[in-house]
Amino acid sequence: MTKGGMESVEVFTTEGKGRGLKAQKEFLPGDVIFAEPAYAAVVFDSLTHVICHTCFKRQERLHRCGQCKFAYYCDRTCQRAAWLNHKNECSAIKRHSKAPTENIRLAARILWKIEREGSGLSEGCLVSIDELQNHVDSFGEEEKKELRTDVESFLEFWPPHCQQFGMQFISHIFGVISCNGFTLSDQRGLQAVGVGIFPNLCQANHDCWPNCTVVFNNGNHEAVRSMFHTQMRIELRALNKISPGDELTVSYVDFLNLSEERRKQLKKQYYFDCTCEHCKKQLKDDLMLAVKAGESKPSADTVKEVIQLSKDTLEKINKARMEGHYHEVVKLCRDCLTKQEPVLGDTNIYLLRILSIASEVLSYLQMFEEAADYAKRMVDGYLKIYHPNNAQLGMAVMRAGVTHWHAGLIEVGHGLICKAYAILLITHGPSHPITKDLEVMRVQTEMELRMFQQNEFMYYKMREAALKNQKIQVMPEPSNENAPSLFHKKE
Repeated sequence: MTKGGMESVEVFTTEGKGRGLKAQKEFLPGDVIFAEPAYAAVVFDSLTHVICHTCFKRQERLHRCGQCKFAYYCDRTCQRAAWLNHKNECSAIKRHSKAPTENIRLAARILWKIEREGSGLSEGCLVSIDELQNHVDSFGEEEKKELRTDVESFLEFWPPHCQQFGMQFISHIFGVISCNGFTLSDQRGLQAVGVGIFPNLCQANHDCWPNCTVVFNNGNHEAVRSMFHTQMRIELRALNKISPGDELTVSYVDFLNLSEERRKQLKKQYYFDCTCEHCKKQLKDDLMLAVKAGESKPSADTVKEVIQLSKDTLEKINKARMEGHYHEVVKLCRDCLTKQEPVLGDTNIYLLRILSIASEVLSYLQMFEEAADYAKRMVDGYLKIYHPNNAQLGMAVMRAGVTHWHAGLIEVGHGLICKAYAILLITHGPSHPITKDLEVMRVQTEMELRMFQQNEFMYYKMREAALKNQKIQVMPEPSNENAPSLFHKKE
């Protein structure tokens, strides 16, 4: 693995897409093309007391800022590291007597940085904040109304003794946040916890089948000597071999949607029409809409009926999950699968969505054998649809591997954990907490597999004894949230 700097890329102008990034040298899968610290970043309003405001890690016990009583940190090291960015915010929150929303806080942090350093090119940045796209002209009426509300709230919060900015520039900053805010996740990469602005990353154009992925690295302040500390950053990583001169692309949306749906989402959230190969040629759409093959092929009306039933069921499932009625979720999934299985193909996205929910919820309820069956079918479908080095595929394969392991299906479980590890080594790198967790699981399952192959009877006896003495680790409670998307769009 190599670690790149900004000298490895250049900004260029593409016809119809504006600016883009181009590779200056060859990269191999898993290479870090560049790492970029946040220009400015804030924790989401709902999580300000459980997430460190410096490194965005979730911690059991956090130290609160004694002045504003709003910001929380892992320890003194994180608190000291935050002071440059928190100093103005701290006094403004005290003066205002409460903290404003995340959008206002992020805009204020950006403008305090401009006050300190000017709005020109910052060190290590390929473009200035002034040059970032804001798409304010494309905003609909509702978005314009929200923008006006944000600007008014910002002006109430912004201290009178600080540099004053024009309304147009403040609106530009809010537009930049709306279109370019990047989702920050906790150390496990499973929950979105904040939003940041990364000017270099903003230059990477979208492709539904990209050659790069982005991972958030929380950095490390735990080393005894500060010279070994690393700061919070994003890493742009190569998914496949990239040659000098190739455009570097990332995907703004999950691929597991029909091309028409992805295009609608991109137009609504990012104001452009996707012209990538997969959208133009509707590649993989046939797989995502597959129906059962064979002599008695279902009629178009039957397919339409089952897809409508699937959509209705997904709505009911969301409601039951929100209320924590997980046994009801399982019943809805089983009933829906009974109707789907004779009609929909094994890569149909409506079937895969139900399989995904069923496996996750059943794992949580510790009904591992049934969960494992659904998880395996889900992964088999995903492998035919996703890019082989897709991060969401890697996470799904990992969950399926853990479910099989818990079900005592050690051979399949170990195989899936090894496959997930190979994918996440490329998408997340060897030092990411998830990859480290997977490495521990890989070693553990390999040891258990050897034991199983030597003496199946003894393996199950020892497993049974272990489970009696130590309750099996409960899977995390199912989340209604999807995996964090790349860019944070205010809903």
